[in-house]
Amino acid sequence: MNKLIYCFFVLILYACTSNSDSEKADQKDQNLQKENISQAENNSKTILFFGNSLTAGYGVGVEEAFPAKIQGILDSLNLPYKVVNAGLSGETTSGGLSRLGWVLNQQVDVFVLELGANDGLRGIPLKETRANLQAIIDLVWEKNPDTKIVLAGMQIPPNMGQDYTKEFRSIWTDLAGKYKVELIPFLLDGVGGIPSLNQSDGIHPTTEGHKIVARNVWKVLDKVIQEKK
Repeated sequence: MNKLIYCFFVLILYACTSNSDSEKADQKDQNLQKENISQAENNSKTILFFGNSLTAGYGVGVEEAFPAKIQGILDSLNLPYKVVNAGLSGETTSGGLSRLGWVLNQQVDVFVLELGANDGLRGIPLKETRANLQAIIDLVWEKNPDTKIVLAGMQIPPNMGQDYTKEFRSIWTDLAGKYKVELIPFLLDGVGGIPSLNQSDGIHPTTEGHKIVARNVWKVLDKVIQEKK
C-alpha cells in the first residue's frame, strides 16, 4: 500500500514537473518570437519619397500613389523596407529645401528626390532650381553620408521656350553625373501626355498611370536595393 502511495506521488510530481517544463518552453518560444519580431522591426530600412503632388498622389489618394505601389512590390518580395511618403502638393525645390530638416529626423536609407516640376511650370530661374536640388542632396548626405539618393528626372511642355525646356531637362542628368547618384531618366515616361493615363488636368496620373510610374521607379530602385544588401 505504501508502495502504491509512493508511486502515486511520484506520478503527480512528474506531471507537475512536466507541466512546469512545458510552460517554461512555451514562454521561451513566446519570448523568442517577440525578440525575432523586434529584431525584424529594427532591421527594417526606410525608403523616403520626397516630392510634390505626384508623390503625394493628388487626385487618387496616397494609398494609390506610386510610393504605395513600391511598398507593395517590396512586401511581395519580402524585402525589409518601409516606404515613407513625404510628398506635398504644390511643393517647389525651394519649399522642399525649407522643410527638409524635420523630414531627416528619421533614419533614411534611400532618399528618392522628386522635385522640380512645379519650378518649371512656374518659370522659376533654372539656376535657382539647380541650386536648391544641390542643397537638398548636400543636406541629406550631411545628415547621413550612407544614404543612397535617387533622382527622379522631370520634363516640362515647351511653353517656356525650347532653350528653357532643354536646359530644365538637363538639370537632373547633370546632377546625377556630378554626385554619382542613380537617375530615373523621366519619372512620367509612358504616362506624360497620354490622356487615358492622366486626370482631367492632363498633369497628374490616374491610378493606372501611377502603376506605370511605379514600374519606372522600380527599374532603378531595385538596383539601389541590391547594392544596399
